[in-house]
Amino acid sequence: MIRVVLVDDQPIVRAGVGRILGHEDGFEIVAECGDGREALTAVSEHRPDVVLMDIRMPVMDGVEATREISRLADPPPVLVLTTFDEDDVLWGAIEAGVSGFLLKDASADDLIAATSAVAAGGAWFDRSVAPRVLEAYRGRVAPANRERQRLEQLTERENAVLRLMARGAANQEISQALHVSEATVKSHIGAIFAKLGVRDRAAAIVFAFDHGVVAIGEDPREH
Repeated sequence: MIRVVLVDDQPIVRAGVGRILGHEDGFEIVAECGDGREALTAVSEHRPDVVLMDIRMPVMDGVEATREISRLADPPPVLVLTTFDEDDVLWGAIEAGVSGFLLKDASADDLIAATSAVAAGGAWFDRSVAPRVLEAYRGRVAPANRERQRLEQLTERENAVLRLMARGAANQEISQALHVSEATVKSHIGAIFAKLGVRDRAAAIVFAFDHGVVAIGEDPREH
């Protein structure tokens, strides 16, 4: 079972997500929270595989909650589930360390796929969000981080890892696709972060989108 902490201040949203992420599809909702502060307590208590996080909530919003979760030892990945309407909020969440974005009007299949991908160590960007991710990235990241030369530093194998990572593949899936160990995959990912000048998986994927490694319209489930 993929153990999920669900964070949203609207009970009707939590109920709807709970119906979709059921035991029959391999999920267990171990805690439901109405704000970010409750989420911190739930994460510490239940040690989930993934956190589904709303952004706009009372007491503590999703960006601040994600930032606090990322400071924990062995933090779970965070998938933002939101109506999303502001670039500042989007980029703030990326900087806080989220692993992906899914809009609340997404299909049940996409919710299941995104939650599974992020729980397995992958990342997910809703197709509707990806262009705005790039807009925020281009407006906020130093020009040096956009230089094509950074991408050209990658080896052929590192490029292959980046392409798979940008399509939503988790480390285990990458190791199977390239016929290497997961330890080797982790080593390649560390090298990719260093060469691209990024600090995490989400930022590397945005970089890949921005430089045409993977097309924005490409289905993240197509490996």
